[in-house]
Amino acid sequence: MNKLVAAFLTATLVVAAPLMAMAGSASLILDARTGKVLSSENADVLNHPASLTKMMTIYMTFEAMSRGKISWNTPITVSKYAASRPPTKLGVRAGGTITVREAVLGMITKSANDAAAAMGETLGGSESNFARMMTQKARQLGMSRTTFYNASGLPDSRQVTTARDMSTLAIALMRNYPSEYRLFATASFNFRGKTIRGHNNLMYRYQGMDGIKTGYTNASGFNLVSAVKDGNRRVVGVVLGGRTARSRDAKMAGLLDQYLGRASSSGGARLVATVNAREPVEVASAAEASDLPVPATAPRSNDLAPRALGYLSDTAVPAERPTALEEMANIAKPTAQRVTQSQEGAQSSTGDWQIQISAAPSDDAARALLALAKSEGGAALKTASPYTEAVGKGANKIYRARFIGFQSREAATSACDALRQRSYDCMLLPDHG
Repeated sequence: MNKLVAAFLTATLVVAAPLMAMAGSASLILDARTGKVLSSENADVLNHPASLTKMMTIYMTFEAMSRGKISWNTPITVSKYAASRPPTKLGVRAGGTITVREAVLGMITKSANDAAAAMGETLGGSESNFARMMTQKARQLGMSRTTFYNASGLPDSRQVTTARDMSTLAIALMRNYPSEYRLFATASFNFRGKTIRGHNNLMYRYQGMDGIKTGYTNASGFNLVSAVKDGNRRVVGVVLGGRTARSRDAKMAGLLDQYLGRASSSGGARLVATVNAREPVEVASAAEASDLPVPATAPRSNDLAPRALGYLSDTAVPAERPTALEEMANIAKPTAQRVTQSQEGAQSSTGDWQIQISAAPSDDAARALLALAKSEGGAALKTASPYTEAVGKGANKIYRARFIGFQSREAATSACDALRQRSYDCMLLPDHG
């Protein structure tokens, strides 16, 4: 009798196994131009998304903005519940407010749980209702096995996804909101006088990678979704259930090294996510081939062997990389620089003062930040000219994002004041400083 019971329980567990979420190793490399799966390991096995959940919260935020329900400067009230979310978070007190822009950048860089909960409450009335909206949106996008129960990815045994579903969401972000997607390349931002730093370390060391999100809980292990562009090739990679941040990043780099060259270079500008081999899902109308930034920050292959990733942490919070403010502190030091077209334009510009707002891993990412800043800076930046400046060599190369052509210190200071009010870093410099 005991043997019969044991056999029944074993059979039950075998049948139920596919329905159980686990922190198991899973991965997928997707050709975003054709929808072809280039590499797959347990791609449809349920895992916990952890902070990859915030990709959907951000998607829903972009959608609400596109419909005119909110804007970048809309104030978001942080409730007592949202303020009580455990770290990581922005640390806003209950009753305080943050802007939509601060919430989005907080989720991208710091993976802020309080910002995610506050955004969910704003858009859904309550976080639980917003989670139902997230799940409904997941189904609309073709994410057939994903269920959300909160906006942040904090532990909930019912909150599950798959590597395949996460690749679908990444494609949706890139295709539906190509301009907003550029924010996933943000290195850091200023929040209430404090520099908030991101920790998607691999993005700043792998050539062509421009996003998009890391995640970690004890139940999920170390998760990562990455997007890489190489010429006309465009791939999305997903790694779930890594044992450490270092091993997760090394696995992603190795998969990209192996399969990026196999992606189609003639699939056109449309990006396609695949739910399964028989049912490709086009998630939106495509932008042009030049829609996304193409960071060029490091060579591939051996430079990302495990021994080269020693700078990464094996703990829940990967080590922080150099930030815009730290880089600014070295401005006065002699540095080998390559003059870009933007710099050449700067040489002929008039004005004695310039300002620097950030440093980015690619020229395109720096330009995107400057374009966003100018659109938000108002009259103070009306006559300023954006330009970028390459600093450093190889894997350490970054691009300073600056505005030039201010006729006086007062004009440059006014521009900095306007940008700081919108949570930008800003540093005043003499021209060609």
